Amino acid sequence: MGSAQVDADVKPHAVCVPLPAQGHVTPMLKLAKILHCRGFHVTFVNSEFNHRRLLRSRGAGALDGIKGFRFATIPDGLPPSDADATQDVPSLCRSTKETCLPHFKSLLAELNASTESPPVTCIVGDNVMSFTVDAARDIGVPCALFWTASVCGYLGYRHYRTLYDKGIFPLKDAEQLTNGYLDTPVDWTAGMSKHMRLKDFPNFIWSTDPDEYMAHFALHVTERLAEADAAIFNTLEGLEPAALDAVRAMLPPTVPVYTIGHLPLLAEEIVPQGGTLDALGSNLWKEDVSCFDFLDGKEPRSVVYVNYGSITVMSNEELLEFAWGLANSGQPFLWIIRPDLVKGDAAVLPPEFLESIEGRGVLASWCPQEAVLRHEAVGVFLTHSGWNSTVESLCGGVPTLCWPFFAEQQTNSRYSCVEWGVAMEIGHDVRREAVEAKIREAMSGEKGKEMRRRAEEWREAGVRATRPGGRSRANLEKLVADSLLSGGKPSD
Repeated sequence: MGSAQVDADVKPHAVCVPLPAQGHVTPMLKLAKILHCRGFHVTFVNSEFNHRRLLRSRGAGALDGIKGFRFATIPDGLPPSDADATQDVPSLCRSTKETCLPHFKSLLAELNASTESPPVTCIVGDNVMSFTVDAARDIGVPCALFWTASVCGYLGYRHYRTLYDKGIFPLKDAEQLTNGYLDTPVDWTAGMSKHMRLKDFPNFIWSTDPDEYMAHFALHVTERLAEADAAIFNTLEGLEPAALDAVRAMLPPTVPVYTIGHLPLLAEEIVPQGGTLDALGSNLWKEDVSCFDFLDGKEPRSVVYVNYGSITVMSNEELLEFAWGLANSGQPFLWIIRPDLVKGDAAVLPPEFLESIEGRGVLASWCPQEAVLRHEAVGVFLTHSGWNSTVESLCGGVPTLCWPFFAEQQTNSRYSCVEWGVAMEIGHDVRREAVEAKIREAMSGEKGKEMRRRAEEWREAGVRATRPGGRSRANLEKLVADSLLSGGKPSD
């Protein structure tokens, strides 16, 4: 299993703590499975709210765990809810920061007092759940913080400090959101693309309120990475080299940076496929697998796959523009429409739209996205540019059309278009004519062919990095041997 495989008689115990949102749970669960295959006993910590959602979506036994891999819960501090929907992100971030630490410390004490599992020897915390560093210090074990988004996104948040200092944040007035001000080029942020514009930074900064909570919260958690025993990123060294150099320069030498991406490919290499560990899932919505019947009957690279992720919401007007753009493109498509996709209401599509796409378009509420993006029928991915979706499209060699919604999705979209050459932007103010034209260009135009070629090159780079002898594979072994089994820093 490699140089860092551990003797079964002295099993280390890793406690993995994601932010309780779909886009964070998914990569953390992949990493947790990999650690289990590397000889760790694993405790995976969900919020009580998400624990209930997972039982609903995956069945009553979904969180029973397997030998050496257990699930535990802590409260997220938010008011009780049985809604099958993503919680408000600012509320979730504020609540976990302010309320979770004592609950997590209690859980660690319970685990260390238990005779059913070995003592906790390390913590892998989501960087957004940075209180895990404090808990690790308290019990004297190492804590690696896992930034589950892009490195360029991380840098975008770290440069908030510069944007404050230059007086760019807060905005002087709301007109700056719409008068072209955000198109201002920014070529002075170390480590970031020279093609950045103000609007390509994570969007929490675009507020007239100097106390905008998420702007300050994002800076707080990203700066706390300097206190960890290790920094983990789900990326390739060759994908974001300048950003990685800048991050390494920002962090003290006591915090090694490990790139272990792309996690879908690394997990596929290490976790036995089709086994009980592989079967542990993270989707908070019930998956509709009937979409594969539709895909199986389509020509290679002919289908437009549309999914705006787990958090994006839009107006019904925007939904209609996308709908008619898809219909008018003439391409077959698979469109994932979550029950909570439309702000404050159910998605309503007119009967004439449904009639026009009969036999050509399939609507579903959720699906196993990784498998869909690996299906040969999929030709382009219309996406919100979340990092998991970006990574999964690169793993599948699928080019993208980007409609970023919030946070660092704007940054991911910009890099996909101008640095990696795999994408085109739809435009913030969505119009059916633009959607139709971009789909046609991506599916059959010269630009689309070039995007597909570049996407395939990145797929091959990811495969090389995660196979034995690859950089990401070697970094995983170093993470385990040099950081997670290191004993940790002493408590202050």
